[in-house]
Amino acid sequence: MADPTPVIDDLRAESGELDRLVAELSPSSWALPTPAPGWTVAHQIAHLAWTDRSALLAVTDAGAFRTLVEKALAAPGSFVDEGAEEGAELPPAELLAAWRGGRTALDRALRDAPAGARFPWYGPPMSAASMATARLMETWAHGLDIADALGVLRPPTDRLRHVARLGVRTRDFAFGVHGLTPPDEEFRVELTAPSGQVWAYGDERAVQRVTGPALDFCLLVTQRAHREDLALTATGPDADRWLGIAQAFAGPPGTGRPPKGAGR
Repeated sequence: MADPTPVIDDLRAESGELDRLVAELSPSSWALPTPAPGWTVAHQIAHLAWTDRSALLAVTDAGAFRTLVEKALAAPGSFVDEGAEEGAELPPAELLAAWRGGRTALDRALRDAPAGARFPWYGPPMSAASMATARLMETWAHGLDIADALGVLRPPTDRLRHVARLGVRTRDFAFGVHGLTPPDEEFRVELTAPSGQVWAYGDERAVQRVTGPALDFCLLVTQRAHREDLALTATGPDADRWLGIAQAFAGPPGTGRPPKGAGR
């Protein structure tokens, strides 16, 4: 059984890095638009705070979390935006405090979770490690949107290994959510980490392959960049199809981002 501590530690570090980016922002900067249509910097942090609270309930109060799921089922197309909108209306200092308090409580709950425990979620149940991985993925992805709005470049770190692994593990989900039958055969994925290390997944003899920078793969599976703008190579028709539909997050198919040259 994998020890969840390393990914929980990395989630804390990723959140702390984003916190330092927004902690001293002026009110006008909180209102800057991000690449997500209709979402400001405040919406992005509000969404992270809302999802952290959801995860905390999943870990500590399954009954209260079921109530959240019922609300989601009643408004599947709007409940995420509604949560972000509600939080974005708070004064920046209050929103920042709420995000900090929620993620601190979740950090503690994940560390205190019994070994082997699984918790309900909007998709399949999650272990503490899986929950922390999903939260790190979202924190990193929404942090990119915030950095883009602020005109800041955030250097990638090897914390991306968690996002990359999640992207590989959600291959069949991506096919299924698009109404496609997942391939029977295993893919080989080889990614070059920011440190230069190679992260490899799957049988090295596999015919279907994906290779390229780990950063680009993570941008793809979080749908923060269009495939045309990334240095990823697919070998085999199924691997090629996957790169067009990949998503590491739960929910219906994402719309993704247009290529940088679109509309020129």
